Amino acid sequence: MSLDHRLISLLVCPLCKGPLQLARDAQARPIELQCSADRLGFPIRDGIPVMLEAEARVLEAFPPPPPSPL
Repeated sequence: MSLDHRLISLLVCPLCKGPLQLARDAQARPIELQCSADRLGFPIRDGIPVMLEAEARVLEAFPPPPPSPL
């Protein structure tokens, strides 16, 4: 299942309301939406972003993964 890039561009971080960046794996599949301000990654499961703080993972301090163009 693919993500609608128009939807991704409308989503914001549920905590700070800041912009999110799409991260992809080695096969260019979307894996999570990342908030650089809060250093959180929100997973994408079955093509659906899970925008819950309890489901987010803490991103490593250095360096952040490069964002994928939407």
